[in-house]
Amino acid sequence: MTSSNGQKPQQPTLRVIPLGGLHEIGKNTCVFEYGDDLMLVDAGLAFPSDGMHGVNVVLPDTSYLRENQKRIRAMIVTHGHEDHIGGIPHHLKHFNIPVIYGPRLAMSMLQGKMEEAGVTDRTTIQTVRPRDVVQVGQSFKVEFIRNTHSIADSFSLAITTPVGVVVFTGDFKFDHTPVDGENFDIQRMAHYGEQGVLCLFSDSTNAELPGFTPPERAVFPNLDRHIAQAEGRVILTTFASSTHRVAMILELAMKHGRKVGLLGRSMLNVIAKARELGYMRCPDDLFVPIKQIRDLPDRETLLLMTGSQGEPLAALSRISRGEHPQVQVKTSDTIIFSASPIPGNTISVVNTIDRLMMLGAKVIYGKGEGIHVSGHGSQEDQKLMLALTRPKFFVPVHGEHRMLVAHSKTGMSMGIPADNMLIIDNGDVVELTADSIRKGDPVKAGIELLDASRNGIVDARVLKERQQLAEDGVITLLAVISTDGVMAAPPRVNLRGVVTTADPRKLSLWAEREIGWVLENRWNQLCRNSGGKAPDVDWVGVQREVEVGLQRRLRRELQVEPLIICLVQPAPAGTPAYKGRADAEPDTRPAPRGRGGRDGARDGGRGREDRAPRFERQADRAPVVAAAASGGAPVPQRELAAVGAPAGVAAAAKPAAEAVAESEPAGRTRRRRSAAAG
Repeated sequence: MTSSNGQKPQQPTLRVIPLGGLHEIGKNTCVFEYGDDLMLVDAGLAFPSDGMHGVNVVLPDTSYLRENQKRIRAMIVTHGHEDHIGGIPHHLKHFNIPVIYGPRLAMSMLQGKMEEAGVTDRTTIQTVRPRDVVQVGQSFKVEFIRNTHSIADSFSLAITTPVGVVVFTGDFKFDHTPVDGENFDIQRMAHYGEQGVLCLFSDSTNAELPGFTPPERAVFPNLDRHIAQAEGRVILTTFASSTHRVAMILELAMKHGRKVGLLGRSMLNVIAKARELGYMRCPDDLFVPIKQIRDLPDRETLLLMTGSQGEPLAALSRISRGEHPQVQVKTSDTIIFSASPIPGNTISVVNTIDRLMMLGAKVIYGKGEGIHVSGHGSQEDQKLMLALTRPKFFVPVHGEHRMLVAHSKTGMSMGIPADNMLIIDNGDVVELTADSIRKGDPVKAGIELLDASRNGIVDARVLKERQQLAEDGVITLLAVISTDGVMAAPPRVNLRGVVTTADPRKLSLWAEREIGWVLENRWNQLCRNSGGKAPDVDWVGVQREVEVGLQRRLRRELQVEPLIICLVQPAPAGTPAYKGRADAEPDTRPAPRGRGGRDGARDGGRGREDRAPRFERQADRAPVVAAAASGGAPVPQRELAAVGAPAGVAAAAKPAAEAVAESEPAGRTRRRRSAAAG
């Protein structure tokens, strides 16, 4: 029935391509494709790991969508969590989406994000209600089926295609006592199971957990007890988008006569949207501005805020560090974490808890307290979904690899043959016909990293440089070189964040050697006489050669790999040569036999071992080079000063030789390094 290595089927084929959400938690993005029609389902984001320095948001690589943007007919949104809608405003900056269909709460939240990003003109938003059906292109008919999750207004999808019906569950659990009274539409899901489901794509997040996931209402009595027992203020943190949890907290605040102060932009936004749409019902006077709530007795206040994941800039994290301007921890405070750490956030969460405890607060957290339940179905929920839909083929999605494997085992326990299931990764192509499932040729997939501005893409090169800065620091080097290939001043070396036993004098000597070696053995390759008065010098190439040479030396001598940035100050031709240090050690490296040396000997080698620079700079950053005598602009004084250059070198009108005369003692003999030195 299946074929993993055979020829592409000749029958009409539905292609399903996840670009995010597989082998990971977050950035859920999926493509449905048939003929010329392409439909997107969700477009979420993820948050950076510890090694992603300066990265604010992680998005899937959308190269495939940009290449096929003319075929995009619509986007379908299942619910309003960030890992399902957070990437949409960024994507709209790169390609248009004709229309986005989704639930009212998610579309209201998305509208605000689009206005902030300035992309409201790039698409049309249309809200849907349970059992609404929308036609997408010529190939897809999508019905929205109400499900239950940790956020209100969440849907599963029944997608009718030319090859059969595909059920895409989105995030779900079976909650039979939902906070908002909106029950899972089990009847409609069973209807499609009776009619025949070709393939089920189902949420795998809790596939390793036995039993059913408890209903959201299960946390109500425990939160009620802790709030009732609190002697002072209650400070409570949870996911802002967990609208059911937030609604229960507001209900409990009213029950116990506490006014509510809100902290955190996302908390304010979500509550405003949910109240506007009727998903939270409470009087306006329940809320008190944070500056005024300090005037109320502690037993009459409840502070509801973001920070349940230990985010550095979130309200609770700043409070734990004593950095919040309005709120400071008191020993009478009861602080409740009504959330569990997302994988990767555990350390930051426990550090926040430790700081709060050290400030004297009573902190309530952890599974044993019964103050948090998941919004994702466990094994029995997943079995019920399989029993209702009775799919012919099954693909676990939304989870890390071990979760997908566990979910596939659940599928086999429900009678689905192993040959009728696929475990896939981002970029894999699931090809479905009426009687087969197979993997097609993958498409490009990966990640795009955004900095704090959410505009600039942090590419792999930049990320590696940031990692290098964090691990080994940076060395800046100023070299003054004349346009006829002479070192005209001693190199200036400046270290930031570099831990080394070498004294600055030795580092300066090493830098001098590397510059001298490049001038002796690479100058003819880097300098071309174009017939004019001034030669054409590849100053970026000079920088690169010096950087790579010094980096190799530091790796060999000191076992460190700092980021090295070489700044070159060109000096006019004829500038007197710098007389090297008298204590300079001889360079015993063999000279290259080839065009690189000054004597013009020829062979195919490079002399010094081939050096691919750790980070290629010639193409992707402007040369940090001062002006040559041919009329370019000099390096700004502040840049030269930053690396310790004397003022005379920085002045464009003053010859480099004069700067050397001002700063260097006389009597130093010039170090002679010829291409034949052994």
